[in-house]
Amino acid sequence: MKGLIGFGGCWWVCVIFFLTQCGKHGTGMTDEAPFQRPEMETEVPDDESEIPSLEVIRIFEEGKDGYHSYRIPCLARAANGNLIAFAEGRKYTSLDYGDIDLVYKLSTDGGLTWSDLKTVIDEGEGTWGNPTALTDRETGRIWLFLSWNDDNHAQAGGSFDGKTYDPIDAWGQRRVFAIHSDDHGESWTTPQDLTETLLPPHFTWDAMGPGIGIQVEHGPASGRLIIPAQGRNIYSDDHGNTWQYELVPSNTGEATIVELSNGLLMRNDRPVASAWEGNHARFVSMGSIESGFSPFRAEKNLPDSRCQASILRYSWVPSRILFLNPANDGGSGMPFRCRMTVRLSYDDGATWTESRRLYPDLTAEEACEQGYGGYSSMIATGDGYIGALVEHNSDPMAGAALNRRHSIDFHKFNLAWIIDDGE
Repeated sequence: MKGLIGFGGCWWVCVIFFLTQCGKHGTGMTDEAPFQRPEMETEVPDDESEIPSLEVIRIFEEGKDGYHSYRIPCLARAANGNLIAFAEGRKYTSLDYGDIDLVYKLSTDGGLTWSDLKTVIDEGEGTWGNPTALTDRETGRIWLFLSWNDDNHAQAGGSFDGKTYDPIDAWGQRRVFAIHSDDHGESWTTPQDLTETLLPPHFTWDAMGPGIGIQVEHGPASGRLIIPAQGRNIYSDDHGNTWQYELVPSNTGEATIVELSNGLLMRNDRPVASAWEGNHARFVSMGSIESGFSPFRAEKNLPDSRCQASILRYSWVPSRILFLNPANDGGSGMPFRCRMTVRLSYDDGATWTESRRLYPDLTAEEACEQGYGGYSSMIATGDGYIGALVEHNSDPMAGAALNRRHSIDFHKFNLAWIIDDGE
C-alpha cells in the first residue's frame, strides 16, 4: 500500500519563507555559526529495491516473568550492534501507576533472538517509566533517562486494591533520573536524580520522551546529545558530564525529535486533549536549542489517535526520515490506537511519499479489534533494517485499564517492505 502524504503547497511555501526570512528570536533560526548543509541525493538507492522483508517476534509477553503487563517501549542500539529493548514492567495491573519496574532484553544478533528478562531498576513500589535512550557515537555510552514518582501518587490520582493515590500536583513529586551503560547494555549504573537541574520550577506533571533521543550529526552543534521531554529539550554538549534544558512551546507532551538537513530540529509530539480536538493529528514544531522553537501546529497529513509515536532519521544521503504511529483519527484512547502506519520521507517531512500499515495480513478493522497498536519505538538496526517495538492490547474494548493486559512485539523490516504494494 502506497500513500502520497504531504504538506499543503501553500503551507510549505510559508515554511520556506519562515526559515529564510524570520529573525532569530523565537523562530528557531540560529545565526551564531554557519551551517554546512549535507549534500542530498534524490534518486531511490538500490537497497530500496531489495526483497521486501518483515519479521515479528513477541518479546514481552503479558502475564510472563512476574509482570501483569508490559508497556511504553524504548529500543536502543549499542555501539557494538547490540539491540536493547526496554519496557515498563507493570506488576499487578496495566495502570499507569503503582508498582512499575524498568526491565529490558538484549539481542546480539540483530533482533533474531533475545535474552531472558533483565531488570534495570526495581526499587520499592514506586513508578519507574518513560524510558528514553540515546547512544553517544563518540564514547559508546548508552544514556537512559527515566521519570519516577513514589507509590502514593499518580498523574491524576486514582485507586486500586483498596489504596488511594494522590494526584501529582506539586513540583518534585514527579522526578527526572538518568542512568548509563558502558558495556553495551549488559549492566547499568545506579540511577542519578537530576530533578533539581532538569525539572523546570513551574512543572508538576512531567515525562521523558518516551522512546529515543538523538545526537546531532551536522553543523556547529555536532555531537550534542538531546533527550526530548515534556515542554523542553534536555541536552548536553560535553557527552553527558552536565545536562541542561531549553523550553519549547506548550500544548504537547510525549515528545519525539529529529535532525533536519537544513540545520534545524523538528519536534513531532502528541498534543494535549484540547489541542487535539478539531485536528486529530500530530503536532509539529521546528527550531534549535540556541534560538528556540516555533509554536506547535497540527500536521493534518499525519492523522493520530492522540497517542505516542516514533520518528527516526534513517540516512542522510539520500535524506530519509521514518515515522510510525497509530494513524487513526476516529477518536482518542485505547480502542483507537491501531492502524499502525510507517511512513517514509525524502524531504525532511515536507511530504511522506511512501507508507504502509504495519500489519499487512490484517485489515485495518481486524488490527483494531485485535488490539495491534499503541506506543512504539524505532531504531536502525545497523544491518540495513529498521527495528520497531510496538504494543499489543489484549482487549482494546475492555474499558477500564484493570481489564486489559499489554504485550510488546519486535518488528524488523526493510525500506523495500515499506514501498512494496504487496500486490
